[in-house]
Amino acid sequence: MRMYYNGGGSAAWTRKEGQSPSGGLNKAGRASYKRQTGGTLKAPTKSKTSGRRKSFCARMGGMKKKLTSAKTARDPDSRINKALRKWDC
Repeated sequence: MRMYYNGGGSAAWTRKEGQSPSGGLNKAGRASYKRQTGGTLKAPTKSKTSGRRKSFCARMGGMKKKLTSAKTARDPDSRINKALRKWDC
């Protein structure tokens, strides 16, 4: 099911408008996601001791290995690699 906002477009978190150029979602993207799904997403953390960061890095590292092509895994501009860099993984 497609949700429409602001006069007929899709939610910001699914478009470039809600995505950070350095990976992940920006503030507008997180707000759009919350409006659409009711879920709350937090901004990335760089604290080395954060359990949330360790969990994210482990989960996304596994996704990178299993769910991406070799070309995507090597591409520094892929969304998954940008997110891993932003989270300092």
